[in-house]
Amino acid sequence: MDGQELQKTAGECTGDLPGADLEQRPDWDLYKVGGKVFMLMTDMPGHPVVILKADPDDAATLREQHTDITPGYHMNKKHWITVEGGGTVGEELVKELVIDSYRLVVGGLPKAQQPVDPHTYDHRA
Repeated sequence: MDGQELQKTAGECTGDLPGADLEQRPDWDLYKVGGKVFMLMTDMPGHPVVILKADPDDAATLREQHTDITPGYHMNKKHWITVEGGGTVGEELVKELVIDSYRLVVGGLPKAQQPVDPHTYDHRA
């Protein structure tokens, strides 16, 4: 999957997420829930990327297993990952990473502001 397909897949995945909003800025697309960012898209020099929140342990493992996943660009390197188009990241993994990022951010919101229960939410239901 190339960078354009990566961004298209990630963006389409957010369409079914309760409370997800898109905020467009010059050179950046910010996807938020409850006013908090869970995904960013931009073009790094020469290639489109998706930046997602990730559990620190999962982020380290993902970076070890996939050459197309690196520390978060312009974000906390421990809690965010950058996903690039390439041979090691497929469509299902991209969708899984978007949902995981969404649930992590929802879990950090006050209960009254959570559009879903982050512990039981299944986007396929």
